[in-house]
Amino acid sequence: MKRVLVLEDERGLAAAIAAVCRRLGAEPLVADSIAAARVLGARADAAVLDVVLPDGSGLDFLDELRATDPSLPAAVITAHGTLENAVAARRGGATEYLVKPLRLGDFERALSGMLTAESAPEAVPVAGGALLLGTGPAMQRLFLEIARAADARSPVLITGPTGSGKTLVARVVHQNSARAAGPFVTLHCQAFPESLLEAELFGHEKGAFTGAAGARAGHLEQAHGGTLFLDEIGDLPAGVQAKLLRAVEEGRFHRVGGREEIAVDFRLITATHRDLAGAVAAGGFREDLYYRLRVLELAVPPLRDRIEDLPMLASLYLQRAARGRTRMPALAADTVELLRRHAWPGNVRELRNVMEHAAAVCTGPVVRPSHLPGWLRHAATELSEPGLEPVLRAWLDARLAEGGDYAAIGAGIDRIVFAHLLERFGGRPTRLARELGFNRVTLRRRLRELGLGKRAEADESSAISMGQHPE
Repeated sequence: MKRVLVLEDERGLAAAIAAVCRRLGAEPLVADSIAAARVLGARADAAVLDVVLPDGSGLDFLDELRATDPSLPAAVITAHGTLENAVAARRGGATEYLVKPLRLGDFERALSGMLTAESAPEAVPVAGGALLLGTGPAMQRLFLEIARAADARSPVLITGPTGSGKTLVARVVHQNSARAAGPFVTLHCQAFPESLLEAELFGHEKGAFTGAAGARAGHLEQAHGGTLFLDEIGDLPAGVQAKLLRAVEEGRFHRVGGREEIAVDFRLITATHRDLAGAVAAGGFREDLYYRLRVLELAVPPLRDRIEDLPMLASLYLQRAARGRTRMPALAADTVELLRRHAWPGNVRELRNVMEHAAAVCTGPVVRPSHLPGWLRHAATELSEPGLEPVLRAWLDARLAEGGDYAAIGAGIDRIVFAHLLERFGGRPTRLARELGFNRVTLRRRLRELGLGKRAEADESSAISMGQHPE
């Protein structure tokens, strides 16, 4: 059982706070003075501190607690909600700052977050120091495909939505390949206009174009002996595509404005968030280059498809953003739940930015929902209604636990669906069939199979007797 130091000289409020502690399964250690709290403080897992006390300031005592245990979560409660006190509490590392009269519901949520904060897990490094995390099936499949790609020499095409971590995957493939000792050279194809992209990729000779005061090696030459990573390959201009295909096929190319053929030994990894197959069909991307690039293909899942990895990723990014602090913040359980409800259109890049925001706003050891960006809290609230998928998943788990087979599970789902539809259409199968384009004979047979036939016939007969035509 966790212990909470309650430093409060108002007996009534101290008793109410102690009751909340017990309701949350924690043992309250109540003190009405700093002197008494010093005796109890060493045994506490969290602290609730009043500011104005008979023998000093709770903010000063917070500094004492921090010196002994920098990771101790603490809530500061005061009747003097001034800017100075708020700033002092934040600088002292208070997890929560609450103003009297205290609303016990708010306090209970705050204390619950302090007591249930998730500690940040250690990230697992791969060769070369890059980090690629994931415990769910989507990432486990990707790990296997990465291992295969690392052992091969063929070109690799990495697909996935923007912000999903394609560059990291490319780096991990390189760092675990036979070319790990060689350079890893990156070129973002969207970063340069068409007139400059060719020169950036293949280099140029002196005087090749206005401003080319000297010869310069391109990214392709710089990748000799290693890996060339072309990000957003779908934006590569048509003229450059042909030249790249020859370099991949033959290992030879010419600089812009040059006559000498240059040999280069490199492995090509490309990435895109676009539908390259669609671009090929539309004539926007060379078909021969497309097939050459996707000898091996790695599909990076969006964050919404690997939501089980979110707490671990969020903790990692939070640790990175808070690097250098004497105490590392952790995520409260309700914060993790709010993060889970977000759709994450920007994927892991968006999550990293959100954690950087949280680290900047939160000065204590626990990140609460209030430390997240306002737009995310608003969006998560709009999505808080439970959807079909989690409910259906729980229902399926229960049926499987009962030993149900596919036929029984399917019949159970149909029974729920048709029972609801019958209710929606007044219990009248003919109306249901007409509105949903269902064959009436097939519908009646299925209702009888599901044990709903007699109910439907009774409702229909009742409707007819009241003068309502079944059609």
